[in-house]
Formats: sequence, structure tokens, C-alpha cells
Amino acid sequence: MSKHFFGDTTVLLGRSLRHITRSVDTIITTAITPIAMMLLFVYVLGGAIKSGSDSYVTYLLPGILLITIASGIAYTAFRLFLDMKGGIFERFQSMPIARSSVLWAHVLTSLVANLISLVVVVLVALLMGFRSGAGVLAWLAVAGILILFTLALTWLAVITGLTAKTVDGASAFSYPLIFLPFISSAFVPTDTMPGPVRAFADNQPVTSIVNAIRALFTQQPVGTDIWIALGWCVAILIVAYAFAMNAYRRKIS
Repeated sequence: MSKHFFGDTTVLLGRSLRHITRSVDTIITTAITPIAMMLLFVYVLGGAIKSGSDSYVTYLLPGILLITIASGIAYTAFRLFLDMKGGIFERFQSMPIARSSVLWAHVLTSLVANLISLVVVVLVALLMGFRSGAGVLAWLAVAGILILFTLALTWLAVITGLTAKTVDGASAFSYPLIFLPFISSAFVPTDTMPGPVRAFADNQPVTSIVNAIRALFTQQPVGTDIWIALGWCVAILIVAYAFAMNAYRRKIS
């Protein structure tokens, strides 16, 4: 059964990736918004922001990477919604394939597309002065956190893609996720915020994820932030996966 699942997922993943290669503008569009934000904050607002860091682009980059992922998963919900409305799922159900492989193909496509966008954003950050003395293990840890975060948000996107009534509704859910880093330590230290705002910022997932990635980039002790970050990512992933599979079973039943 597992061999059947992996084979079917590989075939359907190839189909989804072909769609991505035919619309490279999707990946470019996903990267443009966070790159524009990075340019704005570094070159326009950066001089007035006290981050406690010598290089504001280095301070800023972890939050920009999370915004890149939040922007990218909107396209996952959009593509899944179009497949649902286009009758692709009904056609696949008439074939002898593992049912969950259809969803996993979309999820893995999201992962590939987002990783490409993340690489583009990091390359632009390097041109803007981002530097890191982090070793291979630290970079692998950053990659692991970003992959987990991408998978968690992608399964949230799957829920929306399966349950949305309109195209706009399918992709609009990502807007609050894009906004969330602004109320975190992504752009300024949380101790500069008013009490209630700081309380929210300190206890939402983006802050711990940003702090962990920033510490890894700057070779600082990660403390408990990395475990809190991983805990948030795994918890969101498990809950979103359960709800997504439940919504999918209802759709195909």
C-alpha cells in the first residue's frame, strides 16, 4: 500500500510541478512582495528603527522568510480550489490510485515552490549586505525550521482550498498570516511595544521561530526558542493535517 501511495504521489507531483514550470511568474510574484518589504524596511525605514543589531537586513531576514512562505501558500489553496472546481478530483477517484496522494502532491509542490522563493529572497538579502558566519549544522537547522513551517501552513492552505466557496476566499486566508510577523520580533524587539501588544507578540508562534532563526544566523545561543518554535510548527502541522484530511474525506464521500 505504501509503495502504491509513494508511486501515485510521485506521478501527481510531477503533474503539479509541470504546472509550476509553466507559470514561473507564480514563484516570482511570491518572492516580489517580501523582497519589496525588505527593500522598504532596510533602505527607507531602517535608519529610524532601533533593532540593536549592526546590520538591519540580518535582523530583518528571518521575518521576511516567514512572510515569503505565507505569501506562497496562498497559491496552494488557489491551485487546490481550481482542481476541486474543475472536477480533477472526481476523475482521480475513478482511477486505482491512493486517495491521499492527490493532496500530498499539492503539499510537496508547495514545499518545492516555497523553497525556490526562499532561496531567491536569501540571494537578494546577500546583495543587500546580509552576512552570516553560521556553519553547516546551523543552516540545516534553519532549513528544517522553514520546511516544518512551510508544511504546517500548507496543510492550513489545504483546508481552505477544500472548503472555500470562491477563488478569492481560497487565497485570502493567507493575508492574516502575512500580517502576523508585523506583531512579533521580526521587525523590532518586542520590548519596544506597549504592554498588551508585547504580551501577544511574545506568545505567538512567529516570534519564537524568528528568534530561533536569527540566533542560528548570528551564532548566538538559541535557548528555548528553538524548542518552542519546533513545538508550534509540529502542533500546527498535526492539527491542520487532521482537519484537512477530515475535510477531504467529506468532499470525496
